[in-house]
Amino acid sequence: MPRVTFKETRCKGCGLCINVCPMKIIKFSEILNEKGYHPATITEEAMTKCIGCASCGKMCPDCVITVEK
Repeated sequence: MPRVTFKETRCKGCGLCINVCPMKIIKFSEILNEKGYHPATITEEAMTKCIGCASCGKMCPDCVITVEK
């Protein structure tokens, strides 16, 4: 099963990963990170729907997303 992780402390909340995800499973977190942004995240439940396409990681301008297949 694919696994996506976010370095939430470095995420600036641009939302590009959210827009590009074909499964629409990435959302903004309710919490604020150290920089004052709502970082992108995927819940454990939604992670089961991930197809491991890595579109989110390719789109991220700050390289905060890691996709493991």
